[in-house]
Amino acid sequence: MNITETGLQGLLIIQPKIFTDSRGYFFESFNQNIFRNAGMEFLPVQDNESRSSRGVIRGLHYQLNPQAQAKLIRVVEGKIFDVAADLRKGSAHFRKMVWH
Repeated sequence: MNITETGLQGLLIIQPKIFTDSRGYFFESFNQNIFRNAGMEFLPVQDNESRSSRGVIRGLHYQLNPQAQAKLIRVVEGKIFDVAADLRKGSAHFRKMVWH
């Protein structure tokens, strides 16, 4: 996996290595050791998937403890325009945004 920092603490871009052959493709989407070595303590307890048509806007919302959740976004086909804003009061990056 290729893990890239974005400039916002805790926001990373994770690109899996994709192996293709005549049958299709395979990739590892989660590896606890790789994530831990990158400083992520990500222990998923729920996994959801949605499919959106072109032009659809979806939002992932900021949550406070004890309902706070890490978010993992995967693009299976096509492209997304992803915007993240740091809304954590007291964060060195409060109100800063990154987009890809």
